[in-house]
Amino acid sequence: MNRIALTNLNQLQDIVRESKHKPVLIFKHSTRCGISRGVFSKFEKKIDSEAENMMYYYLDLLNFRDISNEISKMFGVHHQSPQLLVIKEGKSIADFSHYDIISLFNFKEYI
Repeated sequence: MNRIALTNLNQLQDIVRESKHKPVLIFKHSTRCGISRGVFSKFEKKIDSEAENMMYYYLDLLNFRDISNEISKMFGVHHQSPQLLVIKEGKSIADFSHYDIISLFNFKEYI
């Protein structure tokens, strides 16, 4: 599965539109954090084999903190890093942080 870099606030409206047709994942990641790097690496391996029916956006928190802040406001979630949000019908229906991303997130629940 290809990830789409989330680099522009306007993409959040695209995510809302896309989520009306299929679930959209947003992975927020700090490139300087060891935990975040480890979780991201494991998540990338998992997503390749399980998420063909979802869109997948990736946010580099260090370079795009303004987008992360807007995600928190728009979807009503508290900022964490790393963090995975599941967007469906324009709303965040689930969010996971840290190791819960790997241990608790199940793709099949959201398809």
